[in-house]
Amino acid sequence: MSDEEIQTDSGDFRRALSCFATGVAVATARDASGKPTGITISSFNSVSLDPPLILWSIANDAQSYDAFYEAEYFAVNVLTRTQHELSARFAAKGADKFAGLDCREGVHGVPVLPEYAACFECRTEYRYNGGDHKILVGRVLRFDGRDADPLIIHRGRFL
Repeated sequence: MSDEEIQTDSGDFRRALSCFATGVAVATARDASGKPTGITISSFNSVSLDPPLILWSIANDAQSYDAFYEAEYFAVNVLTRTQHELSARFAAKGADKFAGLDCREGVHGVPVLPEYAACFECRTEYRYNGGDHKILVGRVLRFDGRDADPLIIHRGRFL
């Protein structure tokens, strides 16, 4: 059987991917009208130290897809071990995800969460097609790392 003939069951594929423990973060930006937008992500990774680049991916059918794809600036807020509720809030559809949060304005007005393990404020450098996702690469303009344990997910459970 050639590589092109291999069939993949998406549920089995997702379960296999969940064997890899990963951190949980919230990506934030402003849409074309200036309204803050955010989404929970686990597809975050470093790319380069020089220049400082990071990447993350967003589903093509995500409610905030257009805002992030068009955004010139964004932030990735790495959640702390105690921020399960915040992860769920930004993963949910609808509702004002920023209600009651005392966010500060980051680079070019990008919302930065009040608490995080680390935060990376970025300018979008590249956008790549990645199947049912787009891969967004950002040049890190400002960052902060705190002495806090990150929120980790493994096999669908928070650690």
